[in-house]
Amino acid sequence: MVKFYRNLCEAVVQALESIFNENRYADRALEKLLKQNPRWGSRDRRFIAETTYDIVRWYRLLGYLSDTPNDFWRLMGTWFLLNKNPGLPPWREFSGLDAELVFKKYEKAKQIRAVHESIPDWMDELCQRELGSRWEKEITSLNEEAEVVLRVNTLKNLREELQERLDEENIQTEIVRDFSDALILSQRQNIFQQAAFKEGLFEVQDAGSQAIAPFLNVEPGQRIVDACAGGGGKTLHLAALMQNRGRIIAMDTEAWKLEELKKRAKRAGASNMIETRLIESTKTIKRLEGSADRVLLDVPCSGLGVLKRNPDAKWKLSLEAIEKGRETQQMILRDYSSMLKKGGLLVYSTCSILPSENEKQVERFLGEHKDFQLLKQRMIYPSQGFDGFYMALIKKIG
Repeated sequence: MVKFYRNLCEAVVQALESIFNENRYADRALEKLLKQNPRWGSRDRRFIAETTYDIVRWYRLLGYLSDTPNDFWRLMGTWFLLNKNPGLPPWREFSGLDAELVFKKYEKAKQIRAVHESIPDWMDELCQRELGSRWEKEITSLNEEAEVVLRVNTLKNLREELQERLDEENIQTEIVRDFSDALILSQRQNIFQQAAFKEGLFEVQDAGSQAIAPFLNVEPGQRIVDACAGGGGKTLHLAALMQNRGRIIAMDTEAWKLEELKKRAKRAGASNMIETRLIESTKTIKRLEGSADRVLLDVPCSGLGVLKRNPDAKWKLSLEAIEKGRETQQMILRDYSSMLKKGGLLVYSTCSILPSENEKQVERFLGEHKDFQLLKQRMIYPSQGFDGFYMALIKKIG
């Protein structure tokens, strides 16, 4: 049984209004809200964040059960009922909510997958068409809460050393089999305030994402281009794999992301080998033609593989955006691959589970570019326990 605090429930409603009415990303909305209220303790902050994310995740189902998808108080009250809290406080906003009726409707919802799994109809139809029988398993996994996974910065410490250090600070972690640099937090908490984080001993990076940099098969001393670097999680992983020897050119179309990358690189002890470049036009790419031993293209995508981490994306995505995104992916693959030397390797990767964004894109590219050859590809599905990622290793042979 939850003890209800009015001010915390008001905060959840405020966050939901920001996400759905003002179209803010969930993490940004919560970050702003929690910054504005520094007096809240860790338990209060966890309640607000976890409740908000869960209501966002189950938004369609809760709207169906409450008959009021735009009334965030009633959505929250329905969420409380579903989570075995029948004794709602006698607040005006919860009047009329009946646990028996909610559970009766819930039984009906089980017959409609898009409602029961809380996704838009178009998304259910698209994923069913592309994934077939696999979709049933994947959508269930995508509605689970994401684990908090750390990537050990091997430039500064080993996994066992970091685990021991965190244990001394009463932070328990578990080793992740098949991912050599990964640790899972046993309990969710704000890890960014820890001294070990500020010292650059680790980054927060999902295990699925941690598979991509090693797939590029980098070696110390090489010249690498990370052409869609974003905030730089994979860039920093590449630097660690190269033992801080060589050159990484981290590129992006957003200057603020590259500024964030610079801060992270300094903290990680990798700033000397990482150079950031803003992609201002096609000239930025042409200047690097034939210069890279390795190229990483972690392209923009639908993000359907990371819905457990970003549940609000379900309500911000559209079929039109995905279709437009496929053309952007093909353009990046076609134009940015020119930076690769003959004999060099390229990884094309996405955080999507759709073949149309993954192997179909690679097939199309290879069909039009006979001087490239597919060496191997890998798909990590959400049902395997982490975020969904696709990666293809391609060699320039001509």
